[in-house]
Amino acid sequence: MKKTVLTIIQILVTLGILFWIFHDPAKRHEMLQAISHADPAWLLIGIASYGMVEILATARWQVLLRVQGIRIPWMRLGSLFMIGIFFNQFMPGGTGGDVVKIFYLLKETPGKKAQALLAVLIDRVVGLFGLILLTSVIIWKKYDWLQQTEITRHLTWTLLAILAASLGGIIFSFAISGLGLIHKLPQKMPFRDKLIDLSIAYNLYAHAWQSSLLAIFLSLGIHLSSFFMFYSAAMSLRAKVSLPDFFSVMPIINTISSIPISVGGTGVREGLFQTLLGKLCGIPEANAVVISLTGFAMVLFWAVVGGVIYLFYRPTEHAKLSDIQHEVEELEHKVAESE
Repeated sequence: MKKTVLTIIQILVTLGILFWIFHDPAKRHEMLQAISHADPAWLLIGIASYGMVEILATARWQVLLRVQGIRIPWMRLGSLFMIGIFFNQFMPGGTGGDVVKIFYLLKETPGKKAQALLAVLIDRVVGLFGLILLTSVIIWKKYDWLQQTEITRHLTWTLLAILAASLGGIIFSFAISGLGLIHKLPQKMPFRDKLIDLSIAYNLYAHAWQSSLLAIFLSLGIHLSSFFMFYSAAMSLRAKVSLPDFFSVMPIINTISSIPISVGGTGVREGLFQTLLGKLCGIPEANAVVISLTGFAMVLFWAVVGGVIYLFYRPTEHAKLSDIQHEVEELEHKVAESE
């Protein structure tokens, strides 16, 4: 019931924001004009940029898995990442691509399921830590520029609040692990199993600090490649915006649109592009929305590829999303209880 309600809310929010963005006929005409003059070369560069995201993310995953003694062929691991993109984009609700990736990774590592789960958990933490590092540098360099208007100031502080809360969660989980307090957490505490699993992962990856640093470095490349994909979309539409300015708004857009209040961030992302590029870079609203949609189309291109891979990926082991969610949660609990 909770998942159904969440999905309904996401769909309603998405439709509401999209109506607000597209209801003006004149604006829709401007969008079509912008699309008709798009530069194909930059579109291809943008698609290739997201391909680089996939390559670096697969490499990061492989580095972290090898710490656990798990070796999966690069192409096989890349296929799992692509399948995750497909589910992230086309399956609304609480079960996303991350859970699906974990499920099929567990099928690839029948003798080391716990180790595979821990590698995925630390992969998320490393990716988040990379975003926090990158955003800190951007805010330090461009803080005054981002504070020009009231709404961009509020959005900047919203980003900082989200990342501060995330960093606080990482520090909290690390602290209770280091102080040996992990088993004193209440049984019914939300995310208790994940916190225990993370404490196990911290102990393992702290000793493999060189691999952990490499994973953080790869995370920086992943985020920058994602930013450049949308910048390529902007260049394809001949937007007058510099690379540093464009990269400065991307952490705000990517972070806030990743909050699951709409389907795949659709609507929220377009509204943020419209506001930030309009207020800070002087880009017309119609063009800003098209930049967002063009970048999203580049992601969808790879998501479709991921869907095709999924059709041919172990067809006898396809499972319902509810079963996938249940199996992953069961393993998380089992690993936590075994510690």
